[in-house]
Amino acid sequence: MATRISAVTFTPATDAIAGSLTASALVGLAPLLTFFVLLAGFKLKAWYSGLGALVAALIVAIIGFDMPAPLAGLSALQGITFGLFPVMWIVITAIWFYELTVVSGRFEDLRRIFNSIGHGDMRIQAMLIAFCFGGMLEALAGFGAPVAITGAMLVTLGMPALRAAVTVLIANTAPVAFGAMAIPITTAGALTDIPATEIAAVVGRQTPVLALFVPLLLLFLVDGRRGVRQAWPIALVTGTTFALAQFWCSSHFSYELTDVVASLAGLTAAVLMLQVWKPRTPEDQLSRTRTDVIAVQAGKEGPGAARAPQRPVADESLTTSRVVMALFPYLLVITVFGIAKLWTVGVDLPERLAATDVEIEWPGLYGNLLTGGGDASSSAVYTFSWLSSPGTLLLLSGAIVTLVYARRDSGGMFPLTVRRAVATFGTTVVRMKLAIATVATVLGLSYVMNQSGQTVAIGTWLAGTGTIFALFSPILGWLGTAVTGSDTSANALFARLQQAAGQTAGIDPTLLVAANTSGGVVGKLISPQNLTIAATAVDQPGSESVLLRKVIGYSVAMLVILCVLVYLQSTPVLSWMLP
Repeated sequence: MATRISAVTFTPATDAIAGSLTASALVGLAPLLTFFVLLAGFKLKAWYSGLGALVAALIVAIIGFDMPAPLAGLSALQGITFGLFPVMWIVITAIWFYELTVVSGRFEDLRRIFNSIGHGDMRIQAMLIAFCFGGMLEALAGFGAPVAITGAMLVTLGMPALRAAVTVLIANTAPVAFGAMAIPITTAGALTDIPATEIAAVVGRQTPVLALFVPLLLLFLVDGRRGVRQAWPIALVTGTTFALAQFWCSSHFSYELTDVVASLAGLTAAVLMLQVWKPRTPEDQLSRTRTDVIAVQAGKEGPGAARAPQRPVADESLTTSRVVMALFPYLLVITVFGIAKLWTVGVDLPERLAATDVEIEWPGLYGNLLTGGGDASSSAVYTFSWLSSPGTLLLLSGAIVTLVYARRDSGGMFPLTVRRAVATFGTTVVRMKLAIATVATVLGLSYVMNQSGQTVAIGTWLAGTGTIFALFSPILGWLGTAVTGSDTSANALFARLQQAAGQTAGIDPTLLVAANTSGGVVGKLISPQNLTIAATAVDQPGSESVLLRKVIGYSVAMLVILCVLVYLQSTPVLSWMLP
């Protein structure tokens, strides 16, 4: 039974209900089932579902696990606070940083840069736009932005709408674990007390396996076997470079920048290869932009020219200066994070920044929430990383971008003022209000389940399957992301559970927490939220069921690959892959 030392102290136990682990685990599942039923069954909005599940978690904690009501409420408050800062702080500043490129007009230049690559071959352009450019958007924006933006871009190239939607959904897999400045990994690290850098290093030895083959798969989706046969060299180079950069950055640079570095590396490798290799492009795979060029050169109008949103002659104004300015924000953010994470010449900057973190013993909870040994639980300590947070570094980067663009573009065609940048930040917060509420309630749910003992009970119970649990661990992340549409939410729900299961079953907990994150990346493409965004982006509303039938097989196949990979990594067969 749960142990009380006084009226307000509490020590969680795995057999809190009738002295039974099984009964405790099954009752502990009630909040998770509530969340999934409300979201998938009753079609409620995610934050309503999160709120309902939070209420269920509080009831189970107080009545079932004998947690004092004041402590249960304080646990929820701590989780909600963590959801607001640092989680949503990072997400909001990342999206604001991206929005600055949009309101300044530089994003249009970046889009045209991608459209101009590939010698007019729609297959190659689709691969680079959906995979590399989509990876950059996932790194800085996430929350469906990569699917919406790249889907619309592929349609403007002349790709059929549903094919474009399927292409961008499949492409939006490998980068997801490190999306929005790797917030899924940061969240998992905070909930489990496993250093986020260690989780990232393991994820960086799982998702690159998918990244190796996704570009080849995209060629197949766009043009079948012919596309693979004619353009496989560029796909292999792009996928390999992306995978190697993802592996390297996640372990040896800044894990928050993994997708930015990998996307730029993949794009650079592709551009360099296209200087010495050109694809054999069938007429039906010429992009719309290329078709327009041919029509203009022939002195006549073609079918593509009539449909094109703009004349390709506009690309002539893409000077070197404008190309550099379009890429500047992404190069800047790599520089800022690199200095903040690695600079040790003269002064150890990472250490100095970390020293500014403020550790707050959560009032009323710390000292009353106890471990099995009677010590104060460290989970009741909230860390306010106001200066070292990636969100703050993004805010600094955005301020620099604003000043550079305002100075450079003064009197030009891309006006960006400080006032407009501030207004854009406010607009971003308002537009993200439902996402903020969702993440806050899900983190509140997670903290209550963790600190009351519900999560540990479930994890210990699942660990009864033994070492074979590693084979199934990615499925939890896949399911969580498929239902919530967010790898961050999936980690909030299951990261602590994975850790508890690993500790009991004798499997490396870091491996299982990473597996939860990696499993989530292949659940993203079948989430209702992502399917709706894709259908809307290509102007095919109501086609979600068609898209689901087209992509679910790929999702399951990639999940099986991850399950086998994680299981083998838990054994001597592939344990050498782990750091």
